Amino acid sequence: MQVDAIILAGDKERRSLLPIGKRPMVAWVVAALEVAPSIRRVVVAGPPELAAVLSPEVTLVAAGKTTVESALNGAAAFPEAEWLLMVTADIPLLKPEAVEDFLQRCRQRPADFYYPIVRREANEAHYPGVKRTYVRLRDGTFTGGNMVLIKAGALRVCARQGQELVRLRKSPLALSRLIGLGFILRFLTRQLTIAEAEERFSHLLGARGAGVITPYPEIGIDVDKESDLELARRVLGG
Repeated sequence: MQVDAIILAGDKERRSLLPIGKRPMVAWVVAALEVAPSIRRVVVAGPPELAAVLSPEVTLVAAGKTTVESALNGAAAFPEAEWLLMVTADIPLLKPEAVEDFLQRCRQRPADFYYPIVRREANEAHYPGVKRTYVRLRDGTFTGGNMVLIKAGALRVCARQGQELVRLRKSPLALSRLIGLGFILRFLTRQLTIAEAEERFSHLLGARGAGVITPYPEIGIDVDKESDLELARRVLGG
């Protein structure tokens, strides 16, 4: 399976340009993807300033007003693509082997889109003290990753439904009606399983989804606070 990658770098804070070592943050993500054997091409959806730091082999497209719009802009650069890997620009610790391992695990079961999750134990073993947001399920305690593998044909359907979930995020009542009270209660009482979450979100997004447990915590360590930036600079230099 050859996959085309879309790096989402359209955040208003321009975090993708933060210096880490001798590179801006987005360059570390690009470098990891370019070396991964299963990645065919890379496009970045972000501001025009990124043109100065990207190699000629990487396509730059305009970021959208939302993450969903940015993803669609990136997908438009690969109209014939079968699979797309969407990656955020704020995971500079990403390793090629983490990308390849995730893609290999995705190949083990049929689905329209795949989302990586990381066990708390893996995070704390590799990066003691790192602060992440965790979700307790019956299968264990997990944090989410910062990439999604999706069939190109399923992207528009999932994007449309996903945008609706984002729109309702500030209306707990409307969101609970959409997701279902029983689902929320099982989550709150830590009885929810990965399989149940897959089933519910597959229904909500209109495509079959799968949660993939990855042993690589770098997929889930995004730079969204000062301590994350300090960790990235400590590991990568600078």
